[in-house]
Parts: sequence; C-alpha cells; structure tokens
Amino acid sequence: MSASHARQAAQVAIAATIANTLCMTAAISATIGVFLVPIAEDFGWPRAGVSGVLGLISVISAISYPLIGRAMDRFGARWLLLVGNLGLAAGILLVSRASGTMLDFYWRFAVVGLFGTMAATGMVSKVVSNWFDARRGLMLGVTAGVGNGVGATIMPIVAGLVLTSHGWRAGYATIGMIVALAAPFIALWLRDAPPAVQGAPAAPLASGMSLGQAMRTSAFWLMLLAVAAGAGGMTAMFTHVVPILTGHGVGLAEATGVVAVFALVTAGWQVVTGGLLDRFRTPRLLLPMYASAMIGMVVLQFYTGSLAIILAGALLGIGMGAEYAALSYFVSRYFGLRHFGTIVGTFYAVVAFIQGVAPMLMDMSFDRTGSYAGATLTIVGALAAGMVLLALLPHPDRFAQGQGRRADDVAPGDLVLA
Repeated sequence: MSASHARQAAQVAIAATIANTLCMTAAISATIGVFLVPIAEDFGWPRAGVSGVLGLISVISAISYPLIGRAMDRFGARWLLLVGNLGLAAGILLVSRASGTMLDFYWRFAVVGLFGTMAATGMVSKVVSNWFDARRGLMLGVTAGVGNGVGATIMPIVAGLVLTSHGWRAGYATIGMIVALAAPFIALWLRDAPPAVQGAPAAPLASGMSLGQAMRTSAFWLMLLAVAAGAGGMTAMFTHVVPILTGHGVGLAEATGVVAVFALVTAGWQVVTGGLLDRFRTPRLLLPMYASAMIGMVVLQFYTGSLAIILAGALLGIGMGAEYAALSYFVSRYFGLRHFGTIVGTFYAVVAFIQGVAPMLMDMSFDRTGSYAGATLTIVGALAAGMVLLALLPHPDRFAQGQGRRADDVAPGDLVLA
C-alpha cells in the first residue's frame, strides 16, 4: 500500500465520519425528543402529530433509499452525498420557519427526509465498504459509530441549550447551519473507490449478487426482519428517552444526559462490534447485545434512580451500536459489493419505515393511555423475535460457499488498508 493510498484512505475515513456526524440521524432523530413537547405545546397539537413527521420521513426514505442506492451503484456516491448534505441543511432551516399548520410543518420535513436519505449512513457505508476489506467491520464501526455517536451526543445538547434560551425555532436553525459544515469534507476528501479500482470494469470489487438474487435467499429475509425489529425498536426508544424520563419526573438536563450516554455507548459499541465481526463474522455475536437492549428498555421504563437510568442508557447503547454496526457489514459479506448500494438501500428502506412508524405508534399509545409502558413492552417482544431470527442466519462464509462464491468480495491486497 503506497503512502498516497494510505493518505486517501485516511481522508475517506475522516470525511465519512464527519458526514455521519452531521447526518439525519443526529440532526433529526436525536433531537426530536428534545423538541417534541415544546412544538406540541406551541402549536396545540398532540404529541403524535409532531412525531408523525418521522413517519413521513420513513415513507420518503422507504421509497427513495433503493433508488438512491441504485444511482450510487451506477454513478458513484460522492456528489449525491454532497447534494444530500446541503439539501438536508436547507430543509432543517426551512423547518425552523414553519407556521402553525400541520400541512406546512409536514412539507418542510418532507424536504428533510428526501435529502437526508441521500446523505444517510447507509449511503456513506457504500464508500467505506469499497475502500476497506479485511478491516471492513472495524472501519464501518468507526465511521458510522463515532460519527453517529458524536453527532447524536452533541446535537441534543445543542438543541437543549438553544431551546432553553431562544426556543425550538432557533434550535433547528442552529442545527441546520451545523449540518452544512460537512459539505467541504465530502467534496474534497470523499472518493468512491481506490484509484486501482476506479475505471476497471473487471475488478474483483464488481462481484456480488443482484437484488433479485439476494431476495431469493432465506438469509436476505431473516436478516431483514431481524434488523427491522432491532432498528425500529431501539430507534423508537432513543427518540423517546426524554419524554419517558421527564414524564417520570426526571429533569430535562438529567434526561438529556441519559441520551448522551445512550449515544456515546452506541458510538463506542459500533467500533467494538465491528472489530469483533471482522474476527468472528457470525450474526450470533449480536444475540447478547440485543438482550442488553431489552433489559435497558425495561429499566428505563420502570426505574427512575439516577444510576438506574444511566445504566439503561448504556445497555440500550450496546444494543443499538451492535445493530448499526452489523447491517452494512453483513449485507456486504452475504451479498457482495457489486450491487451493494441497491441492496443496502432496500434494507434501509424497510428500517427507515419502521423507525418512522414506531415512534409515532409510541406517541399514539401515550395519547391513548397516558403512558409509554405498553409500547415499551411491545418493543421488548419485537427484539426477542429478532434474536430468534438472528440465530437462524447461516454463517456468511458457509452461505457464500453455498452460493458458489467467496465470502470476501476482493482478493487480499486489492483494497487499501486491508
């Protein structure tokens, strides 16, 4: 590996990390819990009316993820990611100017959803997977974990500080301006693939299944359902940490601190999980991590002591970190890289839909019962089902052999930092 390749690979990793730090997960999902009650009170809406924008975003993402992924497979990811980042920043600024009508509020979040999907972590993972092979799990964990974790830690703090002093509109305006800071790094440092791969149509990087071929395997559906259960449930809890805890009498500052713990552990655990996946490569590695999230949900819902709720945030972070680290990694290992954007886009479409619907359903349950307890226990059950599905997945090496191809997508030495 030349010094030039090493420098470019480092730049790609840094740019991907920054892009993930300032993506829709950190800017919208991590802050909606902070803004939920103030917006609902300002407009006189039920909470489900506000969190319903996540459902709208999920529908937009579900439709656009596969299309964006296919476009990235064909034309490259760099410029699409740049347009997505700038459009996301502009959309968040539009939200800060929303009027008191629900239609106006929702169309502004539709802009956020469309451009945010273009610059989402799943799309960034295509570039990272192209650049790294033997250390793919670790680098996906670092770029997504550190990126999303830092973003999801900083953004709620920023949102809370600006909300307290200037209101939710100023909070969204500030977040929109921060998101735009990723644009120069994406434009200057992000590259779709190493120079040795670019322009070589017969390169080993081009191996892998099409979406249709992947969908004809049981591994595709087992993983899709397991990931949907995990991502939907854990994201719903993440967006509701503040409402759940403040509803139990916990102060806003302490509740936001639990969100920070949740996000930081998620970030760190993605790196840990990525390194473990590079070594063990089995989806069963995730089983105890899903179990920790289930315990964290129960503790968060039914205990209010400071130590207990911090522990709950940490346990939930382990589960979410594992799920986020595993999705792109296993898509690349089971189905290859040739149509990675299309396939991972399909997975993220389903995940995005569940992530959007689940928080809205939680708030509908709250509006009806005055408690999040029933919704929390339902999510615990969904995670238990996800564990069963993960246990049924074959090892990716055996799966690849059964499909008549190598489990790895490229020969050793073909990609930098392998």
